[in-house]
Amino acid sequence: MKSKLLYCLFILGLFYGFTGTAFAQTNYQELPEKTRILFLLDASGSMLGKWENDIRINVAKSILSDLVDSLKINNNLELGLRVYGHQFHRRFQNCKDTRLEVPFRANNHELVKSKLNGLQPKGTTPLAYSLEQAANDFPDTEDVRNIVIIITDGLESCEGDPCSISLSLQKKRIFLKPFIIGIGMNKSFEEKFDCLGQFFDASNIHQFREVLNTALNQTLSKTTVSVELLDIQGQPKESNVNVTFINNVTNEAEYNFVHFRDRLGRPDSVEVDAVLSYDLQVNTIPPITRKNIHLVPGKHNVLSIKAPQGTLQLHQPGHTEYKGGVQAIIRKNGKAQTINVQDISTKETYLVGKYDLEILTLPRIFYKGIEVTQSSNKTLRIPDPGVLNIRANVTGFGSVYVVKDDGSQELIKNLDHNKTRFSFAIQPGNYRIVFRAKQAFGSKYTEIKNFTIKSGSTISINLFGR
Repeated sequence: MKSKLLYCLFILGLFYGFTGTAFAQTNYQELPEKTRILFLLDASGSMLGKWENDIRINVAKSILSDLVDSLKINNNLELGLRVYGHQFHRRFQNCKDTRLEVPFRANNHELVKSKLNGLQPKGTTPLAYSLEQAANDFPDTEDVRNIVIIITDGLESCEGDPCSISLSLQKKRIFLKPFIIGIGMNKSFEEKFDCLGQFFDASNIHQFREVLNTALNQTLSKTTVSVELLDIQGQPKESNVNVTFINNVTNEAEYNFVHFRDRLGRPDSVEVDAVLSYDLQVNTIPPITRKNIHLVPGKHNVLSIKAPQGTLQLHQPGHTEYKGGVQAIIRKNGKAQTINVQDISTKETYLVGKYDLEILTLPRIFYKGIEVTQSSNKTLRIPDPGVLNIRANVTGFGSVYVVKDDGSQELIKNLDHNKTRFSFAIQPGNYRIVFRAKQAFGSKYTEIKNFTIKSGSTISINLFGR
């Protein structure tokens, strides 16, 4: 039976190998069901400091233990506990004083509480090193959200750089943007911790309990968002555009959604991770970007973006005379940056506004200030080319020039000096060929031919090379 199955798989593999059929993985961008939360707790000597009617470590242990108790009912959550500054007295200035006290596993809540209860602050604050070591605490599995909640009352004291460590680990997808809860600090610390993650100031015990619950709510609550794409009248009537939520720490695209409106014209809602902060990019032409979007966790968020659009159609029935086809470079009016390259005889959607076009015919055609308006189609009709045939008796050096209305000439094409026959499409206008045969001994033997091209016509030029 086993050998028969292997034979079938072999034949199936041969079939798909010969047919060249490939299968791509489909990803519907759902949030992972499982979440891991690592509590990274400061147990350095400063945590023995007075805080209201108690000391800081006692308050932290008590409130954190209550929180751990409340999480027992969540079967899709695993907890871990790493502590730093608790093994060596501060006089030793041990900058590797950190330890994973409770590894991740299911139903370890009592063990976390037990470890918390036995903690005694002693040493220094190796926050950067502890965060670096925390990268090894998370099991290497996919489809899990890895969260770090840092609880501390002070800054790094071991000359480490927790900000760069945090950014590096986020970019490696080890964990998401960390939460930092500063206990007994003040707002002045926010700037110093902001580069590390999302900072919460807990200046008193009541606030500490609140911000810890806020971090947890942001981690575990379902958060949805709708994107309203507004037209020129401010109505949410634009749609069918890819909208990208970009992690503004890593610059990676976290979610790509092709915008949808239901039969009543309402944009649908999608679930996203509220732990992260985003840059939102609406992939219109040109794209629209809104920076630093922070979603309200556990709620439905509505983001309104002005994205009025119309269409531009490039019309040139005779474009097939150009063997390689014709394209147009599209730029915003007065700007040098290319925002799109559009094929001739196609229709493309653009934001409402004015555009400059460079049509890659021979010679090139330039249009300035072509206006695209709301929900309308702007058709640009490009003159059909003619066909130019050149026959030379001998090989030589030659060029084709367009002759402008003021009599000046501009080079548009050099002829291959190893050929004697040429045929190509060329736009209507007045032209000049300048040619000298290779065998001619002197510039005075240069031939000059003037001619006119009309749309849809064919003209032949003979070069004698005398």
